Amino acid sequence: MKTIKLKDILSISGKSGLYKYLAQARNGVVVESIEEKKRHVAPASARVSSLEDIAIFTQEEEVPLSDVFMKIHEKTDGMETISHKASPEDLKALFEELVPDYDDERVYVSDIRKVFQWYNQLHAHGMLEVVDKEEEKEEEAEKEAGETGKEDHDKNAGKEKDALDD
Repeated sequence: MKTIKLKDILSISGKSGLYKYLAQARNGVVVESIEEKKRHVAPASARVSSLEDIAIFTQEEEVPLSDVFMKIHEKTDGMETISHKASPEDLKALFEELVPDYDDERVYVSDIRKVFQWYNQLHAHGMLEVVDKEEEKEEEAEKEAGETGKEDHDKNAGKEKDALDD
């Protein structure tokens, strides 16, 4: 099954737009605005959410935002979707086509607006990368294994240095 890759794309509460994660800083995270291409540090006290972790409430379960984006991508043949400034009725009607069993008591029009706004913003900047879910999981596992191996190597290198100093 295909999905949209949302790794390292962030939303910061109280700030408009989306951000790309660049690095960890002492007092927060270094991010770059997708729109303005300006870098700054989001403080540790800011509510930073990864789009990868956001899901839409349905009657049965939660649907990952990446899957909703994939449905939009398929419906629009990879083109831009409805404007987030459209009428609430139009937004709800389209969203119901995409996620028929969404929980309309917990998913507000403002949430639906954000979904379409974020999709269009990522589309405008060529950041809607379609990937196979299994491949994405494998890449993540390989990356984590590589980091663990590097940490073990670094620890062992430290031990070897200590042994040489003795």
